Amino acid sequence: MDLENKDEMNVEATENAVEETAEVKEEAKVEEASVEELPAEEGKPSKRRSRGSKKPKIETIEEKPQSEWTEQVVQISRVTKVVKGGKKLSFRAIVIVGNKKGQVGIGCAKAAEVIIAIQKAIADGRKNLITVPIFKTTIPHPITGKSGAGEVMLRPASQGTGIIAGGAVRPVLELAGIENILAKSLGSKSPLNAAYATINALKALTPFNEVAKKRGLTMAELLN
Repeated sequence: MDLENKDEMNVEATENAVEETAEVKEEAKVEEASVEELPAEEGKPSKRRSRGSKKPKIETIEEKPQSEWTEQVVQISRVTKVVKGGKKLSFRAIVIVGNKKGQVGIGCAKAAEVIIAIQKAIADGRKNLITVPIFKTTIPHPITGKSGAGEVMLRPASQGTGIIAGGAVRPVLELAGIENILAKSLGSKSPLNAAYATINALKALTPFNEVAKKRGLTMAELLN
């Protein structure tokens, strides 16, 4: 009987010890949680403590003002130049630059990389801007422009016609701000020649006010 009582006492002691260790672990977990999260005061959110934590930096992105100039790439061609040591490969970019308010220009540049060639062409186009005399939404009078083997014919059009043109002629007229026009390429199919012929024709346009001034008439008398 004494042995049985001793065994029962040992079993109860071990069970009590296991329960005490479990309670101690639970209390330790509760203490850690209370250290990490502080109780929220009235009207204030709860704060969390963590070692080495920093407040996240809020980066403000400033919106850059959009430029009025628009660029359109017409052609990118690969050019090979034969030099003493072999062949030198580069790229040629043709870009039309305009603000759709009567100013347009053509840029042509070469570089070893496409992106650099486009950037140089854009800079070249902004240096060679011309002012186009626009009468309402079309050109004042018919005209033909030439550049090398390229020849482009331009004719005024009524409201609602749109831009009837193709190839490299169309982006030049669009970025110049002309909305209604008839165009036809009569010469070389080269985009560079067609674009330069279009610029040559637009540059030779004469506005009505200059013609009226030369003839000694008013705009109403000239336009009847």
